[in-house]
Amino acid sequence: MAQCYVSVGSNIDKTKNIEAGLNSLRETFGALTVSPIYETAAVGFEGDNFYNLVVGFKSDLSAHAIFQILRDLEFTHGRLPNSQKFSPRRLDLDLLLFGEEVIDDGILKLPRADIEKYAFVLQPLADIAPNSIHPVLQKTYQKMLESLLSQSPEPTLGTL
Repeated sequence: MAQCYVSVGSNIDKTKNIEAGLNSLRETFGALTVSPIYETAAVGFEGDNFYNLVVGFKSDLSAHAIFQILRDLEFTHGRLPNSQKFSPRRLDLDLLLFGEEVIDDGILKLPRADIEKYAFVLQPLADIAPNSIHPVLQKTYQKMLESLLSQSPEPTLGTL
């Protein structure tokens, strides 16, 4: 059984869509560990602020099966098939980690690079898995967060 972490985000009807997304994730994967929710500015485009969080769960499914389920849930919750990477989202679900697996097969890349780049991904991950170790960098998520925040003097996160 693999420990999985998924980032959850929304900037359209945020409260409603985050709640609906969490309910769908619970129905699909069972018990979730849920981080605090952070409000952050849109990245890569002009738009409403996002709510972001990370959830953890254990699964016997493959990483690719989970990836497809997450994609299907996004569509169920109103994502358009032709939506672009940096655009408004009703619900954005990204598989960040699948156990200690390192995958890069053209369809799925794990661990997801966003962990290293964005405080709105790394902060909630560090909230629920501070002492877990990144499978490539071999650093805890708490240490990675401290390093990332030391490079950015201004906080980019607001907790709800």
